[in-house]
Parts: sequence; C-alpha cells; structure tokens
Amino acid sequence: MEHETKTPGYSTGDPTSFAFQTARTRWPVIITQAIDDAYRSVAECHDQPEKHNEGKKIVEEIAKLKYEVQHDRPLTPIRDDGLPDVALYNKELEQLGSPTWLNAPWLYTECYLFRRISTSFSLSTHWKNYDVFARQKISTFRSSRPAVVELAARYKDLVTQMRANQANKAHVVDEEAERLIFTEMCEICLWGNATDLSLLTNLTYEDIQKLQGSEARKASEKNILVNDLGAAYDVLLAAKKAGKPHRQVDIVLDNAGFELYVDLILAGYLLSAGLATSIVLHPKSIPWFVSDVLPSDFAALLGALASPRQFYETPTEEDQLQDKVPQALEEREVEELWFLFEEWSHFHGEGQLILRPNRVWTHPGSFWRLPSEDERLMEDLRESELVVFKGDLNYRKLVGDAKWDPTTPFTEAIGPLGPGSGVNVLALRTCKADVVVGLKPGQDEELKAMEGGGGDSGARKWAWNGKWAVVSFSGGQ
Repeated sequence: MEHETKTPGYSTGDPTSFAFQTARTRWPVIITQAIDDAYRSVAECHDQPEKHNEGKKIVEEIAKLKYEVQHDRPLTPIRDDGLPDVALYNKELEQLGSPTWLNAPWLYTECYLFRRISTSFSLSTHWKNYDVFARQKISTFRSSRPAVVELAARYKDLVTQMRANQANKAHVVDEEAERLIFTEMCEICLWGNATDLSLLTNLTYEDIQKLQGSEARKASEKNILVNDLGAAYDVLLAAKKAGKPHRQVDIVLDNAGFELYVDLILAGYLLSAGLATSIVLHPKSIPWFVSDVLPSDFAALLGALASPRQFYETPTEEDQLQDKVPQALEEREVEELWFLFEEWSHFHGEGQLILRPNRVWTHPGSFWRLPSEDERLMEDLRESELVVFKGDLNYRKLVGDAKWDPTTPFTEAIGPLGPGSGVNVLALRTCKADVVVGLKPGQDEELKAMEGGGGDSGARKWAWNGKWAVVSFSGGQ
C-alpha cells in the first residue's frame, strides 16, 4: 500500500459510486452463476464419489461466500493454498483494519472476491484447475458468431493484400492508408470489450450482435473521448523504419472469447504488417473477474477455429431444450476461420506469438506497485516497443482506481509507469467504472448533463455503461 497513489480510491460504501451497485447487485449474481456452474459439474461426476463429495464442499463454500457479501460480513484472511500472493492479500487486509464487504476499498475487495473463489478450488484435490467461468466464456464466444465470421473475412482479405503488396517491389506504400488500418484494428480491439461478462450478465444473442460488427464500431467512433492511437502508431512505425531487428509488443489481456479473438486479430495484423516481430500475450493465472483470459482459453479458441463446423453447428444443451438447430456455416466462412487458425498457430509455433502468464496480474493492488513488486517483469516490459493494457480493470489498476479530477493527465495518473519508467503504455478501455482521466475541461460535466449521465446526483453514471471509451498513451522516456 505504501507504493499507491495518495489520492483516495473508490469504496463499496459510497452510494454515488458504481462500486456501491457492484457490491450489492453484480457480485451476488456473479457468485450465484459460479455456484450454479459448480453444482452442475458436481452432478455430472456422481460416479466418482471422492470428486463428487469434494465438489459439494466447494459449492457450500461459495454459497457461504455469497452469504457473507449479502450480509456485509467482515472480510476474512485468505486461506493458505501455498501460493505467494496469500501473504500479500492478508497483509493488506490487516492494514485495512476490519473492512466489511459493503464498506471497503472497491479495487482490493473485488480482487479479493475472485481470489476467495479461486482458493476453494486450489485447496482441493480433484478441482484444482477447474475454471468455474469457462462455460460462460465459451457460450458468449459462440453467440458472437456474426462478428467472428465478419472479422475473419476482413482479416484474411487484409493480410492477403498486405503480403501481395510486400511482394510487389513496385508497390508504393500509402502511409495514410497504413495509419488508418492500424486505427481500425485498434478500435476493433477496443470495442471488443463491450462483451465483458462480469458486467453484462443478462445479454441475449441479439444484444451481443448489436454490440459487435463493423456498423457498431462506426457508430461508436464518436464516443472515444480520448484518442492517442496516433502517438502509439508513431512509436511502432519509428521502430520499424529504424530497422530494429527485434520489435516486441506486449498485450496485457482482459476478457476471453470474442475479446481475445479481436486481440489476436490485432496481434496477427501487427506481425503481418511488420509493426512488430513478436507479440507477448499476458493472460491471468487463475479464473478472474468472470471472463478474463487463462492460457486454457487461448487453446479453446484455437480449437474452435480449427473445427468451426463442430463448434458452431453442434447444438448446445440450450439448443436441444428449445429444439433448435444452429445454422450451418458456408464453405467460405469455414475457409476464412481456418485461415485464422493456420495464421495464429504458425505465429505461436514460431515463437512470434507468446503466452506469458504472471500471478502479478491477479494481485490485489494497482499497477503503481509493479516496479517494487516484480522488477523482472518491469525489465521485460521495458524491452517492449509498446505495452497495451486492455479493458476496464487494467485501466483502473493503471490509475490506482482513485478519485482523480477527470482532467488529470493520464501520464500523471499512472504514476511509476508514466514518463521515466521506460515503458510505453497504451490503454484501450471502454468505460465501465467511475474513474477517468485525460478529459478536456468541462467534458465530464457535459457527459453528466446528458440523459442518464448522472446529473447533479454526484455520480458519474455516464462512465458505467461501456458506451464511452478512452485510448490513452504514455511515452516511457
């Protein structure tokens, strides 16, 4: 805590904050979904008595956790499952005194919630590697089919054209067109966050289609409040023109499913365009904030692309209950999805697309602590031309989830990761929490004055729904 910003953070006890609603409304829903998933899996292993009984105990523990949240009980120390972050969580809990669920620092408490759920599984014998959110992730990716297919076609056309241009020595590079392609790829990546499962707990198939696809992206361009993509592109282009032999881009991942898919679209584009020679993906090590990427999610996504007919055309249990038959993929769509599988598998096999999990990403505090917590990781990030932090939680961690004045420069709000850190930071974030920085004077007030924006309530409600975004850059030199 000694390395955090001194600016006060958001609390679950503040009725004007999204933290207040999160603790009372979203968390019980998330925990209930975890209980339902675990119960379903336990029922499926009735012929394995030891695993079945251990699973029942885990379900009971998670149900107890839900009771604690809803009845505002004090937070209790994380049980020791042999992992080093236990001491970090418990030391900070001790420093906080005796906080209760509904009156505690939001960032710490939300991280603590998912660490508590993880502990119930990690202390078991038969359920250690079980992802209680995996079903939700894969179901949402299946529901994202229209956008997945659309982007597969766009990506194949783009990469095929780029390679033809690169092979044609007479081709004249249109630098403005190249810059626009980079912008589009990053904006696809930005709005992929619109299907964050921890927020959108009741999305229908039709809702997901509205949030994804090219028309949705075009309509949302005007909603990017801060857009520093030009500065990030300049960094990558300068490194390419300088002929640097090793040009690494890191992506600190957020959600699995469709968002991981668009992250890989961006990664593949950067490698194919020569804007990077390697991409390092940073997934989480434990199930986290419902939909965050685990290494297993990367394998599951590639598996879906390798067998798209099996993935998209096999009826789910819900389909069977409703007597529905999924629409068959066209042959062209299968070829385009297979193209992605071959591309990304090749990059992964050649060591150009690397997964590098680190438990630091699931620690309780903000990224202000990174330089003191993991110097080796910091050295790795300094070697990167650009470190892209995806999503709302990573943004909250970058800026300490603090009550900054919204006009505070991003470079100031990220503290030790700002100028002088040696790390070039790009945050791609659709706003789903109170904290925001880098706005122009009066901009926050204008947004609050809009319908549903919060008005004079003291709440920054416009920043809760994912309709607005910020793309913020900080040069590390």
